[in-house]
Amino acid sequence: MNLSALSPYDAKLAGLHRKSRLRVLAPRQGIDFTSNDYLGLADAPRLKAAIADAIARGVPAGAGGSRLLRGNHPEHEALEAEAAAFFGAEKTIYFGNGFAANVALFSTLPLREDIVLYDELIHASVHDGIAAGKAQALAVPHNQVEAFEREISRWRQAGGRGRPWIAVESLYSMDGDRAPLAALAALAETHGGFLVVDEAHATGIFGPDGRGLAAELEGRSNVVALHTCGKALGLSGALVSLPAVLADYLVNRARGFIYSTAPSPLMAAAVREALRVVADEGWRRLRLAELINFAGEELRSRLGITPSGSQIMPVVIGDNARSLAVAARLRDGGFDVRAIRPPTVPEGTARLRLSITLNVDEGQIADMVGLLALTLKEEPA
Repeated sequence: MNLSALSPYDAKLAGLHRKSRLRVLAPRQGIDFTSNDYLGLADAPRLKAAIADAIARGVPAGAGGSRLLRGNHPEHEALEAEAAAFFGAEKTIYFGNGFAANVALFSTLPLREDIVLYDELIHASVHDGIAAGKAQALAVPHNQVEAFEREISRWRQAGGRGRPWIAVESLYSMDGDRAPLAALAALAETHGGFLVVDEAHATGIFGPDGRGLAAELEGRSNVVALHTCGKALGLSGALVSLPAVLADYLVNRARGFIYSTAPSPLMAAAVREALRVVADEGWRRLRLAELINFAGEELRSRLGITPSGSQIMPVVIGDNARSLAVAARLRDGGFDVRAIRPPTVPEGTARLRLSITLNVDEGQIADMVGLLALTLKEEPA
């Protein structure tokens, strides 16, 4: 092959490197302050036992095909039924991961005559789903209910005849703040629209029995929620909970569901157990709340940072190179902290995304914040 054919890619990678935006794969290193394993379930004995039990019952590792062919296993159906009951929805559909679920959802459910109004900080998977769909779409300033209402009114005045879809995260993955769900649900109801809530970082942690911040809204005919299984549940996959007619529509029209090999039945069995653990072991949420409060006070007292109030605590640095340097110093000190840079976050807001999980304790949090405070003083701005 003529190597010159690769030169455009090499040039683009060099450009990312100059901007301190080049991504590389790095191994786990040090005490966990970066994962989404919020409840410490990724290595939990109950989940391992559930997988071992499923193997003993003859549950296969692979599905062998898409759900619409031979890949539909009783474990998938049992998980979906149990999850629907747990989250209070008419139906749930199990996808291989949250990214695939959001792409399938937003490329399929909003119809051509509809409009998708999404929070400007929403996950990249929603952007990709919208791009693959047929509906008009518009970004709305972060957490501004009045801006959603204003854009719906403008769309109607311009001749919009479909339904508005309001798309938000219940807990934002890079800022750790919450969406005003009650007000947004009322707005969707007023305008005959739908509310789509990505509960990725709230599932298992907030709400009664860990059912999420949208728990009181689920089951409504105009509410769709996504619950990822790879964060607080400690596994992989995603559950979309929604009215039965919309679930049936996804099964019939969502290309990412129709043409993908089904998730592992073993993983479905494990997710069933994870939902039981979340319901049974409320101490995990209580303990995490204690650690969140402690970490928040450490950041406030040592760095003057107002805590987010959730397990996701951003330390905004601004400069890409400095963010990388500070994160590297923390890893050298034994703490696995990573820098988050544009385009994942807005320009000029490169940051450390501190994640508080049950994999740490107060002493480790205090030591990490102490090293962070020292590093920020020593690393030139």
